[in-house]
Amino acid sequence: MTSWLMHDGWQVYRPMLDHGHKTDLLISDGPNFHRIQIKSFESKREERIVTNCWSPCLIDCVVFMARDANWGVITPAFSQRQRPIKHKDHRKFDKNRREFLRAFHLV
Repeated sequence: MTSWLMHDGWQVYRPMLDHGHKTDLLISDGPNFHRIQIKSFESKREERIVTNCWSPCLIDCVVFMARDANWGVITPAFSQRQRPIKHKDHRKFDKNRREFLRAFHLV
């Protein structure tokens, strides 16, 4: 994912210490910075429920990657405790650069 974002022109930073800020990647287009949380889960099915484990930290978006399948979803961070992976605000993508960036730009 880091190389996909860099290929798209983003500067990508990985915090060395998180200290509870829940930031896996920090990206910048120059003047703007965005915090990304990355989560993985074991499920080939899309009926999975995902849990918010980043609140109250101010995360911009969350990427959920299926470990045992070739897809993931990206979504703006949400405040609800749980959500279905098939939520209307989630953008599904195949695990490749083109599909990830398409979904990323929709968020």
